[in-house]
Amino acid sequence: MFQIRIHGRSGQGNVTAAAILSVAAFLEGRHAQAFPSFGVEHLGAPVVAFCRIADKEIRLREPIMEPDCLIVQEPTLFRAVDVFAGLRPGGYLLVNINKAFAGGYIQTVADSLPKGHALAVPATELAQRHVGGARPNAALLGSFAALTGLVRLDSVKRAIGEAFPGEVGAANIASAVEGYELVMTQKHAASAA
Repeated sequence: MFQIRIHGRSGQGNVTAAAILSVAAFLEGRHAQAFPSFGVEHLGAPVVAFCRIADKEIRLREPIMEPDCLIVQEPTLFRAVDVFAGLRPGGYLLVNINKAFAGGYIQTVADSLPKGHALAVPATELAQRHVGGARPNAALLGSFAALTGLVRLDSVKRAIGEAFPGEVGAANIASAVEGYELVMTQKHAASAA
């Protein structure tokens, strides 16, 4: 079983991201579950969403304490919440920031993971370009597909299209595709170095 924890703030589409990811896995014939954890419910409040993907039925129903992957949609949470709590050795880290990890605690955690398992993606910039707002979830889902290989980009695109038909879906799919291509470019550059 592969477990994903998504950290962000209310209004960024954290819960939607987990749901879309679970649908993408389901479209590939796998079992999946997605659910949120809310604190104080107001715009901008910290939100955590969870997604599990497995090849057999999932019976667990508790929050994910030891994720295989962390997706951080809101980097300001590093000062408010221990988002790295429980990240498994050998896990994956995907952070929505528009620069490389430059020292500090994020860099320390990234360096503790296998090479190529921690990436910074300017997902908010991609969302603003394609969607016209600061909802980084689709770009991060495309990036997740490229980083982990756990789901295919085509499945992510189809799940987004089912959740958001029409122009909204097309814009989010474009954001996911660019996130995917950005990570694939980073991975190829790292392997060539």
